[in-house]
Amino acid sequence: MPAVTPRAQVLNLAILGYLNEGPQHGYALRKALNLSLGTFRTLSYGSLYPALRRLEEAGYIESHEDPSIPGSLRKRIIYSISEKGRNYLDNELSSAGPGDWEDGAFDVRFSMFGSTDSETRLRILEGRYTRMLERRDALQLWADTAARHADSYATELARHGLAQVNAEVTWLENMIDKERQKKNGQVSVGKARPGSLLRKRNKEI
Repeated sequence: MPAVTPRAQVLNLAILGYLNEGPQHGYALRKALNLSLGTFRTLSYGSLYPALRRLEEAGYIESHEDPSIPGSLRKRIIYSISEKGRNYLDNELSSAGPGDWEDGAFDVRFSMFGSTDSETRLRILEGRYTRMLERRDALQLWADTAARHADSYATELARHGLAQVNAEVTWLENMIDKERQKKNGQVSVGKARPGSLLRKRNKEI
C-alpha cells in the first residue's frame, strides 16, 4: 500500500477491523466509526470513500452491489474484507509502536484487543500509561504557572485537563493490572471480535 499519513493509517486499520466483523455499506461503516471511535467523530464521506478505494486497490477489501435492492436508481455498495486484508490486519494487530498509544490511534487499537495477543495489548496499555503520566506532569506545570500569574481561567482549564488525565491514568492502571493477571493465567479470557471492547468501554464511560 502506498505511504499514507498516520491518521489515514489509523483509519485504514479501523475500517479493516469493522469489516472483519462482517460486510457493511459505506454509510453504516461511517456511522459505526463516528459513534464508536472518538478519533473519527467528524469523519466525512470525503475521507471515508478515498480510504475504501485505497484499501480496495491494495486488495485488502472487496466491493459489490447490494443484491437485496434490485432496480434502485442509486447503487448501494457493500464492502467486505479480503483474505489479504485479514492477513494484513493480523500482522498489524501483532505489532505496536509509539504511534499506537497516541490520541489518534489508542482507541482504535483498544477496540481490537479481543483479536490482539497479550504481549501487544500490554505494551500498548503501558505505552499509553507512560504518555498520560507525561501529559499529567505538563498539565500540572501549566496549572502551577497559571496560579502564580493569578490567571484563574487558565488554572481552571488546566485543572479540568488534569481531572480527565487522572481518570484515564486510574483506568489504565486497572487495565494493566487485569492484563497482567490474564497473562499470568489468573483470569480466563474469551475471544471477542474487534470493536466490541471499545463499545463496552464507551458504555461504561
